[in-house]
Amino acid sequence: DGEAGVWALAGDTDGIDGSEDNAGAWITPDTLTRARAAGLNPRTVLDGHDAYTLFATTGDLLTPGPTYTNVNDFRAVLVL
Repeated sequence: DGEAGVWALAGDTDGIDGSEDNAGAWITPDTLTRARAAGLNPRTVLDGHDAYTLFATTGDLLTPGPTYTNVNDFRAVLVL
């Protein structure tokens, strides 16, 4: 499953006023566990290029609402 102490965020500054209804997703140490508990196979989701379904199912989508800007993308990983 996920690594203990590893957290990540992949997000875009355009919020939901870009091309999607989300701006990215959080990844927590228990994201994969929660995906499996919901009946998803993370490998199948990855192979199908369908991260949206996984993060929507686990509740980890980042949905800030409209930001009225599109400056850049943001990635951060925290390892404790």
